[in-house]
Amino acid sequence: MKQVRSSEWTGAFKQHRLRLTKPRQLIVDVLGATSDHLSAEEVYLRVHPKYARIGLTTVYRTLDVLVRMGIVSRLDFGDARSRYELVERSGKPSHHHHLVCSSCKRVVEYDDFMDEEVKLIKKLEKALSRKHGFGITGHVVQFLGLCPACKTLARA
Repeated sequence: MKQVRSSEWTGAFKQHRLRLTKPRQLIVDVLGATSDHLSAEEVYLRVHPKYARIGLTTVYRTLDVLVRMGIVSRLDFGDARSRYELVERSGKPSHHHHLVCSSCKRVVEYDDFMDEEVKLIKKLEKALSRKHGFGITGHVVQFLGLCPACKTLARA
């Protein structure tokens, strides 16, 4: 995976009247360098060796800021901790959905959408927008079930 340089986000920080501090830069860099869905604690463990003065509270606060800015998505995969990922990579949307195993908590990113799936989601967004008068700007789709390994174990 191509590492995203946080300098690509400087404009977003300026737009929100925030500074791109060293801790914020490192947190964005860590999230941009992985395809994993990291918890705040995991982000902290990856940033701390590079910037020993950072604290876990700073990581939590920064992740909240990044979520509010729309740079980072907060995800819940049912393992009692929030997970985080960048919304965009290299200026291109990295739109995808997730398949989450209810048993082992394995997460599979799903982005090879078929035309029928795209049409269905757009139709659903349009219907919900019309029904509730809501201006939909995005969505998060997560499918829960059993991965092939857990499905096999459940049958045994």
